[in-house]
Amino acid sequence: MLTRTLVLAVALLPGPALAASGVPLEKAGNDIHDAASLQRGARNFVNYCLGCHSAQFVRWNRVAADLGIAEADLQRYLMPAGDKPHDVIQSAMPSAQAARWFGHAPPDLSLIARSRGTDHVYTYLKSFYADPARPNGINNRVLANTAMPHVLWPLQGVAQPRLQLVTVNGQTVQQLVGLAPAVGGELDAAQFDAFVRDTVNFLDYMGEPVKAKRESLGLRVILFLLFFWLIAWLLKREYWKDVR
Repeated sequence: MLTRTLVLAVALLPGPALAASGVPLEKAGNDIHDAASLQRGARNFVNYCLGCHSAQFVRWNRVAADLGIAEADLQRYLMPAGDKPHDVIQSAMPSAQAARWFGHAPPDLSLIARSRGTDHVYTYLKSFYADPARPNGINNRVLANTAMPHVLWPLQGVAQPRLQLVTVNGQTVQQLVGLAPAVGGELDAAQFDAFVRDTVNFLDYMGEPVKAKRESLGLRVILFLLFFWLIAWLLKREYWKDVR
């Protein structure tokens, strides 16, 4: 009985997170309380994501207020020409043309970190590799045959696939088992990891802009309840001391 209980307990322990493709997900390690990281992530989003993706559930002035960005800096460094601070974040790419170029319109990224998880997005952005069989010469280990081009290749470089011969249904085929380190990028591996982490941090923020304030308020509420419980316990002890 004890052995069966231990086996069941081990089976219920959380294992490493996996993508739908079975690829282990790396920990994003992002921190939405890090304002500097969020500001860098906003810069990365505008420079590398906004050309194709929108974030139509978030307004520019809300980003500026939450991230501590002056409105003048917001308009000078982040907002596209013609946008107003109260506008939602929209891509300039027409949906119809995007669908024709990529097969479907690029998704809105307002809730991508909430729907897929920060670890998934972080690992996905680091998992592009060269694949001559694809129309744009690029594939992704986390999301096979993705239509998204590797827009971060100038920073990361291009990784080569590690293939292994396996037998499937009596046929020998090549199976992707990993990626060789990317080469030719402007950033080294640690710098690129930090770049992606900042970007994912901003995507996490956009999924729930009040998350940082909610967590801070939740902590204060818990501390208040603990203090109130202490006062109630002392009052109860004072009332009951004569009865005992």
